[in-house]
Amino acid sequence: MPPETTPPSDADWRTLYPFASHYLDLGGLRYHYLDEGRGPALLMAHGNPTWSFYWRELVKAFRGRYRVVVPDHIGCGLSDKPHPRDYPYRLARRIDDLGELIRRLDLRDVTLVAHDWGGAIGMGAAVAMPERFSRFVLLNTAAFRSDRIPWRINLCRVPILGPVAVEGLNLFVRAALRSAVARPERLSPAVRRGLAAPYDTWAHRAAVLRFVWDVPMKPSHPSYARLAEIEQGLAGLADRPVCLIWGMKDWCFTPEFLDRFLDFFPSAEVHRLDDAGHYVVEEAPEEVIAAIKRFLEGARRAGAPAGAG
Repeated sequence: MPPETTPPSDADWRTLYPFASHYLDLGGLRYHYLDEGRGPALLMAHGNPTWSFYWRELVKAFRGRYRVVVPDHIGCGLSDKPHPRDYPYRLARRIDDLGELIRRLDLRDVTLVAHDWGGAIGMGAAVAMPERFSRFVLLNTAAFRSDRIPWRINLCRVPILGPVAVEGLNLFVRAALRSAVARPERLSPAVRRGLAAPYDTWAHRAAVLRFVWDVPMKPSHPSYARLAEIEQGLAGLADRPVCLIWGMKDWCFTPEFLDRFLDFFPSAEVHRLDDAGHYVVEEAPEEVIAAIKRFLEGARRAGAPAGAG
């Protein structure tokens, strides 16, 4: 693996991530993904500033009965980290990348499991190719327009200040390890190192900053129209089973975002985790895994096997 895509060798966190790496060539860029197990497809989409490491406990829990596919978005995790002049770092391209992975692996009857930016990216792919998706598990995310943006996120969008803070000083990644959880002590030192490992240099943090810049707050923003298109397309997915799992102490994707999803999916199964924050999978892996297992088993008992679309 080229050195620019290899996190620092750190045996303690690597033991937590015992998976084989796979790569898809996207026009000369290496798109890293995990492909573990066999069976109905579970596609897990991460957000910012996480990567496939975030889903490790779910991969271990479900790979015995499912085919678990977990990509790293370009610029994240073990995927290539191109300079912004060589890659657009926009929502539309993220969706295209994920769609290409789905087509190349011929994933069908997909259950999407998505967090943070993974919601817009994953639901964008589902709106674009609804015949490939059967059900959705959404955790502290959004796939619709909103006028809410936390001040600490907005601060990173300030010219000069944003690049220095996010790319130069790595404040976004470092702050997330403290503020994205309701109880930071739940993240062990090894987990903290694993979450931060791919973002070890200024150049390797380009995606972290561009995700922040790509939040579309105005119609003039390049990603606004695509997000509006996704929002309008959610109604076409309302017949699919949906499970919403929410860390209720999240200051970014607050409970108001959960309520907004219920406007689109009023029959959704809902799990509110009162003592968890934004990194809900890190804080409450047992509860999240149990909720998803019950959701998938419920569909099977109802006569719609996981993956039926």
